Amino acid sequence: MGLTDYESQVYLSLASLISANAFEISENSGVPRSRTYDVLKSLHKKGFVDITRGKPLKYSVVPPQDVFEKSRQNIKNQMEEAESEIKTIYENQIPKFQAPIWLIYGTDKIVKKEIEIISRAKDTLHIAAGLMFQDELPKLDESLQKALKRGVLTRIISAPYSITDGKRIDISSGISELDCEIKTFQIPYLKAIIRDKKEMLLVFCKFSEGSVISQTAIGVWNQYTEFVENIAELYNLVWIMDLFNRSPSKIV
Repeated sequence: MGLTDYESQVYLSLASLISANAFEISENSGVPRSRTYDVLKSLHKKGFVDITRGKPLKYSVVPPQDVFEKSRQNIKNQMEEAESEIKTIYENQIPKFQAPIWLIYGTDKIVKKEIEIISRAKDTLHIAAGLMFQDELPKLDESLQKALKRGVLTRIISAPYSITDGKRIDISSGISELDCEIKTFQIPYLKAIIRDKKEMLLVFCKFSEGSVISQTAIGVWNQYTEFVENIAELYNLVWIMDLFNRSPSKIV
C-alpha cells in the first residue's frame, strides 16, 4: 500500500487507539516521538489519518474499509496502466520474429494463449470449437464477453459437446449466452481461434474411443499473415455453407 515501516506501525497503532495525540501514538507504536509528527503528517497526506485542530493535535484513524478500498483502486489502476504499456511493447515485437510459428504444450498454457489472443482482437474473431478442456469454458466465456463489449465481430462454429478425459463437456450450451453468431455442428476434435486475420491458434489432441486425451494437447500458434488470411477466408466459406442445417454426425 506504499507505506514505510514507521507509517505502518503508526497506522496499526492508531487503528487500535482510534483517536489519540502524538505522544500516545508514539508510546503505543514504538515509533520515536521525534519521528511521529512527520509520520502522522505523511499518513494524513496519503489519506490514512484525519487531524483535529487543538492543543495537542488529535489524530484519528480513517476507517480501514475506506483506506483499503482507495488503495485497492489505486493499485488496480496502476496495474492496468502497466499491463497496457507492456502489452503494447509485446504486441509490437511479435511480428518482428522471423519464425512466427510456436508449439505450445499443456492445457493451462494453451488456454492462457487462447485468452491472450482473444484479448488482442480489435475487429474479428473466427472460432471453431470441436473440443474443450475441463474448466475452460468459463474462462473462454469471460474473455469472449469482453471482446464483444469492445465491438469485435465474432463467429463461432461449435460442436454440441466433446468428451475430454472421459467426461462430457457441453460446448454449445456453455456459450449459448454470448451475443454473437454461433452455429452448431459436430466438427472434429480440434479448436481454432483466428484473430483479426493476423494470428491463429490451432489446438488438437490424440483421442481414444471418442474421448480427447488432454495430456497430449498441442497448440500451434501461427502468425504468418498470408496463411492466416487464407484460413479466415476458408472459415467464412464454410460459414455460409449448408452444413449447419444437417443433423450432427458422429466424430470420426
